[in-house]
Amino acid sequence: MLLGRMKAILWLLPLLGSMALIRAQTTNSFPLWPQGAPGALGKADTDIPTLTPYFPDPAQATGAAIVICPGGGYGGLAHHEGEDYARFLNESGIAGFVLKYRLGSSGYRHPIMLQDAARAVRMVRDRAAEWHLDPKRIGTMGSSAGGHLASTLLTHFDAGQPDAADPIDRQSSRPDLGILCYAVITMGQYTHQGSKHNLLGEDPPAELVRNLSNELQVTKDTPPCFIWHTWEDKAVPVENSLQFAEALRKAGVPFDLHIYQQGGHGLGLGTSDWQPERRHPWTRDCLVWLKVQGFAKEKP
Repeated sequence: MLLGRMKAILWLLPLLGSMALIRAQTTNSFPLWPQGAPGALGKADTDIPTLTPYFPDPAQATGAAIVICPGGGYGGLAHHEGEDYARFLNESGIAGFVLKYRLGSSGYRHPIMLQDAARAVRMVRDRAAEWHLDPKRIGTMGSSAGGHLASTLLTHFDAGQPDAADPIDRQSSRPDLGILCYAVITMGQYTHQGSKHNLLGEDPPAELVRNLSNELQVTKDTPPCFIWHTWEDKAVPVENSLQFAEALRKAGVPFDLHIYQQGGHGLGLGTSDWQPERRHPWTRDCLVWLKVQGFAKEKP
């Protein structure tokens, strides 16, 4: 077990770069399964998937929400791809829910990560009335390996179990849209090997590799997507986004695709000083798209 965790951390290091790992969850975080998550390996913090909500000013709220999957190679969670995104969305009236999902560095493998992401969408949908949200405007967002998790949910959702004892499990896990930021998409030629190892383990079966190569799993029912990447990304090749966009096009699914020349991996908002004019252009382009989708509204 120790050797496996050491390997997971070693795979993660090249991807993290200067990213700060996600800090301790804020006090309003709550577990996805209060009685314990299915498949948990223990009772440590790393065994407890949680959601942390960030709500916009009620006067500006649009009723839309996005579940955010931070990146980190399936071995860590990057703070700037979690809370920072949520607060960015709040500025446009969108509620953000940051998901702390279980990781390969803690001994977990697929389908545990997908199980956590699906539960998060179901939970937000189930509690939509309580939180003054529209259950038909709940999206997902992810960066890097978190983008792989988001794209997995976008292509592997289900309608829920109508007869489930838990009312949350009766809800659909299908997001109404997806935002994919320099995402790992494929487990094939252009994958990020560390993410693949942490998600699938050593020598995964070919069928599993294909099933988690999400460019091969797109259908006409895949939700609309905003996709962005940089040409200079050395950690996750731009082909990941290009192949996913091509699959969406062939399936007739609407999307926005933005490939920016400059910028490496793990950009997040592109600045840490919280000045909108210094953010990466993807933030402005994404807000335009979110308005088209009915998630955001024009500022007064």
